[in-house]
Amino acid sequence: MKNKFLNKEVKIAIIGLGYVGLPLAVAFVQKGFQTIGYDTSAKKIQSLASGTSDIADISNQTLQTCLDTNAFELSASPEILHEADAIIICVPTPLTEAMEPDMGFIKHAVQDIVIHAKEEVFISLESTTYPGTTRELICAPMLEKGHILGHDFFACYSPERVDPGNKKFHTLNTPKVVGGVDAASRELGEILYGQVIDTVVPVNSAEVAEMSKLLENTFRSINIAFINEMALLAEKMEIDIWETIEAASSKPFGFMKFTPGPGIGGHCIPLDPMYLSWKAKSKNFYSRFIELAHETNHLMPEKMVDHAAEALNLHQKSINGSKILLVGMAYKENSNDLRESPGLHIYEQLCARGADVSFCDPEAPVFRDANGNTQQSIPVDYKAFSNYDLVVIVTPHQVFDLEQIGTESQLILDTKNALKDTFQEKKWAYGKVHMTQVMTKGVQ
Repeated sequence: MKNKFLNKEVKIAIIGLGYVGLPLAVAFVQKGFQTIGYDTSAKKIQSLASGTSDIADISNQTLQTCLDTNAFELSASPEILHEADAIIICVPTPLTEAMEPDMGFIKHAVQDIVIHAKEEVFISLESTTYPGTTRELICAPMLEKGHILGHDFFACYSPERVDPGNKKFHTLNTPKVVGGVDAASRELGEILYGQVIDTVVPVNSAEVAEMSKLLENTFRSINIAFINEMALLAEKMEIDIWETIEAASSKPFGFMKFTPGPGIGGHCIPLDPMYLSWKAKSKNFYSRFIELAHETNHLMPEKMVDHAAEALNLHQKSINGSKILLVGMAYKENSNDLRESPGLHIYEQLCARGADVSFCDPEAPVFRDANGNTQQSIPVDYKAFSNYDLVVIVTPHQVFDLEQIGTESQLILDTKNALKDTFQEKKWAYGKVHMTQVMTKGVQ
């Protein structure tokens, strides 16, 4: 198996072709591996086979080039897994309404592997999950079927580190943590990923790898919650939090810059810490930091709606009946990722308060609201921005012309301080909302 990996004489199967799976599959194809892309969605497979990518980081041209090599095979049938020497699981791991891990997608993938995989196979799990998942949900079912660890199958955990829209770090140059359930599995994981990823970071167990993923994102969640709380405190004290952060950032040691915002989105930051909290409770350990951070971060969209009401008060207007435009709906800049986006929550809460809400996002132009209705982005026509009582900057993609937004809008709520370098006070009057700069024309 080692020699096969080193000589690229293996066929790789990726289960799940979303934000993690598709870029990884493309990376393996580009490095000369025969690669299978398996997804249970026949519609997705058909779209990808036609050369249409739904992942912003993978262009249609890149996808088509991979397809043209004849090294990339797509299928919605699990039977194709029998051709694979190595199978990498990249399926979703959502939370239930009770904020507990939903392992259904992983269990389904493992079931497909148990039924269809060949006798000797390497399995790697990349989906975010709790420590112990690789042994419990991959090894246990394989062992129950009579397979022998280290002989019939090998198992690793290697957490995904995808950052949608990041132009600097991508699949190839982001260091890859690999932890095996035994030494042989770890060695094979190092070799396989080492053929594709620039830097592989081996650890001594799958549990360490699983824990490292949760630690990374829990660290971010807690620090984002802290700076959000500091921003709310600064408002009460009438202190500019943005200038405060810049001042603190001048310290060359002992400080890491985080910025406040309208909320957190994506899969990692909102959900990953809750996996750790859930697992901790099973050990009779209660993580107060995780719970408090989750609560603080999830209050931010509601706080933005309160700020919208305050901003409208500057023009003696009620939020009920006002026309409001949200600029940017994806959860982060320069991405089309709408998962857990705070913009969605802001949209729903504004509508619930009676506002007439539209949005403009050429990166993520369509979403389904809480009632299941499809909402479409308005065109990027800055002249039309003047028709709205309030423009809320939620996600300032690079595609937006911030100067045009400022020039045409009558009233702006800037949740990201995106306009700080675009307009001076002589052109705009700033409201006394320090976390979200309120800018209005003609008000002194």
